[in-house]
Amino acid sequence: MNRDDPEGAIAAAARSCSNWGRWGEDDRLGTLNHLTPDKRRQGAALVRRGDSFSLSLPFDMNGPQKGWRRRTNPVHTMLDTGTDAAAGLQDFPHGIGGADDVITMPLQCCTQWDGLGHIFDHGRAWNGRDAATTVTSQGDLVTGIEHMAAHVAGRAVLLDVGRVVGGGELPDGFAITEAHLVTTAETHGVAVGRGDVVLVRTGQLARAKRDGWGDYAGGPAPGLSFTTAEWLHRSEIAAIATDTWGFEVRPNEFAEAFQPLHQVVIPHIGLLVGEMWDLEALAEDCARDGVHEFWLSAAPLPITGAVGSPVNPIAVK
Repeated sequence: MNRDDPEGAIAAAARSCSNWGRWGEDDRLGTLNHLTPDKRRQGAALVRRGDSFSLSLPFDMNGPQKGWRRRTNPVHTMLDTGTDAAAGLQDFPHGIGGADDVITMPLQCCTQWDGLGHIFDHGRAWNGRDAATTVTSQGDLVTGIEHMAAHVAGRAVLLDVGRVVGGGELPDGFAITEAHLVTTAETHGVAVGRGDVVLVRTGQLARAKRDGWGDYAGGPAPGLSFTTAEWLHRSEIAAIATDTWGFEVRPNEFAEAFQPLHQVVIPHIGLLVGEMWDLEALAEDCARDGVHEFWLSAAPLPITGAVGSPVNPIAVK
């Protein structure tokens, strides 16, 4: 990999890893096509104890966002309260009262999925579509994340690279290679293959929760190396999520680049990418019982035309 030529490396990886046309010209699901009913049955059979783990951060003003690209933390506002009810301001009969609320937030400010309309390569969106006519001011007119809402449930595996390779946490700037992923899977005794949802724990979120957000949102971070594009394509996984802000290693591995792995995996592979997932409690449980595969339900909100979605992933063991 020529670290001075991100343009060339991205172009080569895009050619090598392209899934354009694989599932037809009208495809809206990308690699979620790998997550079949048989794969869901396999995932459901993994439930042994019935213990569940939420993999989401709290959606509140104490989140990691600092305003980059107008991304703010969620703002939660009450519309009706118990105070209103007690004061008789709600004008309901026979003593009934209630509370209502509203939340205002960017769809990618916290635990979330990147949809297929989120990233383009030289003006091309997933499956080779023209980005200008695919995602407009009206939203993603073709691959809006609502099309994925019924599909993201099945077998998932946790690759705790932070624990296996880093002794707990990987340092910022650590590039996770295919060798690291394979070694971690072998250490856990778990296979990774077609239709799986892969969760990669780096430990960075544990550090941020302990020491403060700092530059978590957009700053240096451990993450996947650009060189993992071939593995992500070849393994035929359905989706991948990490405990970091941006999925791939930061600073990126080229002299001048911005999220080059995104530029390959989303518009060319059609891969569903999750970020800012809280894997800590799940990782502790996996370390205790030695089982790193489980049932996962992680449906995006069916927000028409959205290019990303908040999610509360639930892992069940």
